Amino acid sequence: MAGSSSTFVAALTAAAFATVGFLAFQASANVPADLTEPQASASSTTTRAPRDTRNPTALPGRSGTGARVVYSVDDDRVWLVTEDGRSTHTFQVTPGSVDPLPGTYAVTSRSGAVTGTDGTPIEHVVRFTSVKGVSIGFSAAVDGSAPVVDPIRKTGGIRASRADANALWKFATIGQRVVVIR
Repeated sequence: MAGSSSTFVAALTAAAFATVGFLAFQASANVPADLTEPQASASSTTTRAPRDTRNPTALPGRSGTGARVVYSVDDDRVWLVTEDGRSTHTFQVTPGSVDPLPGTYAVTSRSGAVTGTDGTPIEHVVRFTSVKGVSIGFSAAVDGSAPVVDPIRKTGGIRASRADANALWKFATIGQRVVVIR
């Protein structure tokens, strides 16, 4: 009798894994292309966006219109911008070893709490693209630490303080535009 019970449990487990695998495949196959690929835009140039030299934290020119998250890979800074073009929050970040290309993206997934690729518990994860299989997104370390960037290890986490990541988490829901500039 014990042999048939273990066979039954093994069969149920295999069926569960097959179902989850099938559903994961369907979900990945049905993601709209405009949520996974960078969109061509005026901001996708490789030239540096214009800056206000008197106010280095001012929203750079040519960073798009409407509600959006603006991320400068050159300045390691993020701006949260409302529909009317006002920056309501800006903050410094610490990037991983892989930068996204300049362009316009959309938030594709979010996680409340996970473990980062560097092994650190992180929260308020907001992902918007991937580069050669490396997920790129914003987050905060639960312990408040900044990442130690290892140039050999490919990481796409863009770390913010817990307070700043919380503000971004509230602002950047699925589909929210993310504009990456130089």
